[in-house]
Amino acid sequence: MSDVNLDKYDSFKKKFSLVEKPISADQWEEYNRLYPIIESIKKLETLVKQKDENEKIINTESDKDLISFAKEDTLRITKDIENIQEEIKEFEIENRKSDPINLKNAILEIRAGAGGEEAALFGADLIRMYTRFAEKKNFKVTIFHQNISENGGIKEIVVKIEGRGAFGTFRYESGVHRVQRVPVTESAGRIHTSTASVAVLPEAEKVDLEIKNEEIEIDVLKATGPGGQHVNKTESTIRITHLPTNIIVTCQESRSQLKNREIAMEVLRARLYERKIKEEADKRATLRKNQIGSAMRSEKIRTYNFPQNRITDHRIKKSWHNIPAVLDGDLDEIVETLSYELNKEDE
Repeated sequence: MSDVNLDKYDSFKKKFSLVEKPISADQWEEYNRLYPIIESIKKLETLVKQKDENEKIINTESDKDLISFAKEDTLRITKDIENIQEEIKEFEIENRKSDPINLKNAILEIRAGAGGEEAALFGADLIRMYTRFAEKKNFKVTIFHQNISENGGIKEIVVKIEGRGAFGTFRYESGVHRVQRVPVTESAGRIHTSTASVAVLPEAEKVDLEIKNEEIEIDVLKATGPGGQHVNKTESTIRITHLPTNIIVTCQESRSQLKNREIAMEVLRARLYERKIKEEADKRATLRKNQIGSAMRSEKIRTYNFPQNRITDHRIKKSWHNIPAVLDGDLDEIVETLSYELNKEDE
């Protein structure tokens, strides 16, 4: 018997059966979307049946010519099966991209990890990379919160990336990124290793998640850090604590308490929504986890090795070169490869 699992395609058949005789415009749209893949599945089923028949001939017949023909035909059929399976995989990946959660805006957070000031400088490189990549995709980037180091590095930054498909585009950037290079502050020319953690969350609408007033505690603080005399004298920083989970969000980007409160609530909602999604995913065991841990060196998803001009993603064990171009926003190949490979693992 063939080792092709045809049952895995039953979900497509079930969806198609609901629109097989379309009436409305929506049904026609779904019909046209599914029809090509259903035809491919039908071809696959026919090929599997032919392959099983050939294997039966090979195992039971005594006619050498007939057996030889069956073996040659089986090789051809096997290749055709592989090609059709690849077509179906491509469709499944495209189908995931149209998942409502992937179409949402994204909340992207970067925090310096191990490595002190060099880690903060690496964080600045990462946010520049993501901002330029987002601009190329015609996404809008808005800074919600940032904590800048003395040398212009990023200790922490939270941004919103707006645009259809923003979360689906950036979601696989979540994890710990490691850099190996000679820091600008290093006089002896030694290579240092530093890390920064990246978290990408889907923006949550109010309809996605309800936060009750009694679940939060809001504190108003005096703003700190760069910004001149005004920011140091104004009590505009908002800190919101979600009591059931102890998640804390701080925002001081605006001079307005109301605006900072709105931003902080948006970030809190996104974090709670991500938490909800992960809990559901753990129960179903069908979605990948993207916990980023404590941002220590051993918990890495990607390494930027400057001496060798090489970027390696450890989840799929694949490397790319030309670090300057990537840090300038040329992320298309990496993002597309990750989406394809990691989605295959979820099948």
